[in-house]
Amino acid sequence: MKIHGATALVTGANRGLGQVMARMLLQHGARRVYGGARDPRTVVEPGVVPVRLDVTDPAQVAAAATTCSDVTLLINNAGVLTNSALLGAPDMAAARTEMDVNYFGTLAVCRAFAPLLVGNAPGALVNVLSIASWFTNPAMGSYSASKAAAWALTNGIREELHDTGVLVVGMHCGYIDTDMAAHVTGPKNTPEAIARQTFDAVEAGRTEVLADERTRQTRAALGLTG
Repeated sequence: MKIHGATALVTGANRGLGQVMARMLLQHGARRVYGGARDPRTVVEPGVVPVRLDVTDPAQVAAAATTCSDVTLLINNAGVLTNSALLGAPDMAAARTEMDVNYFGTLAVCRAFAPLLVGNAPGALVNVLSIASWFTNPAMGSYSASKAAAWALTNGIREELHDTGVLVVGMHCGYIDTDMAAHVTGPKNTPEAIARQTFDAVEAGRTEVLADERTRQTRAALGLTG
């Protein structure tokens, strides 16, 4: 599919990668871009249509699907990182939050919008994943678990939508230079570079984006497929 003329929904569009993706979609000629956020007042990117969307709230997900029924490109970007260990965390609250947003929230939005994407096909569904989908950093173990689950979800949805005209893309990368990674002192990807690679994959019909060299090396070293 082409970005030019598409109607897109970006979840978590009020800041970071989501805000940049929404902006660049408009720059690439998207016909309409909806920006989902828990508080739609925080979606301030010019030209982006704010939509109230807490991906963990079934009523808001259903309402967004009604409001954005013309969507041809869905980008599941909303996510949370608590920097919590699996055993060292004081309780399981952080792990539950990450799984609720990063896995169950992504699944909920996919379930709500998949019939619309099929009906509006050709279209595409992009899940923003992570290099942490494939290995566990002990300092953020519960995040890695949630992203591994989201990777499995992405692969399963791709199979379910096979031959429907809907492309399913998994985007993997390391740290991105946004608020979420403000504490990181090492190399970080720019959100603009991540967005460009993601849009290129959508237009080329590729199912996977390995957005930086470390991610590509990790993928190759593990010998992973799918």
